[in-house]
This record gives sequence, C-alpha cells and structure tokens, in this order.
Amino acid sequence: MSNEISDLYAQLLGATAQIGWDELMPLFAKGMVLWVASDQDLVTVAQHIINDDKKRVSALMQQKSLHNLSDAQALDYQQRDPELWAVVVSPWVLVQERNTATTH
Repeated sequence: MSNEISDLYAQLLGATAQIGWDELMPLFAKGMVLWVASDQDLVTVAQHIINDDKKRVSALMQQKSLHNLSDAQALDYQQRDPELWAVVVSPWVLVQERNTATTH
C-alpha cells in the first residue's frame, strides 16, 4: 500500500477549512449541507462523492455516517457553535464537527 495521497485528495484537503455556523446557515436553508460523522475522514467522503462511488456513499448513508444535516443538528450547531470543518463538493457542502479527542 502506498503512502502517497492522490492528487484529488490533496486538492480537497487544501480546500477544506474551518467554518462557522453563521456561514453555513444560508446553505443549510437551501438544503445543500451534508453532515459527515466525526469518525469518518471528511476528505475521503468527499472523494467518494466526487468519484460517484455509489457503493461507498450508500454504505455511509446506511451506517448513518452521511446524511442531509437535520433541523435538530442545525439548531444544536446554532446553540453550541462548535468547531466545524467543511469542504465543497458542488452542489453540496460537506460539514463535520471535529471531535477534539481525535484528529483526522
């Protein structure tokens, strides 16, 4: 197994940034925000979507590790203002709350 990362992974990693809930709110209102579980690699999930890897995306959805951000989650984010990271996979914005106990 190679330790090299793909060009796509590197590009997505470079486009991943911390974001505040206030910046995500308008996108959430348009239904464009996908939530990614904190135990997943945000960039790898983005790669699966870009590569149209239906099998892996479907598995993530079945595991409830990827789904449209719910109203309850949005309200929670608004109240807590946690550390969120996001990457754009047009037309979606993938968002993940960073678990301070682990790093991805």
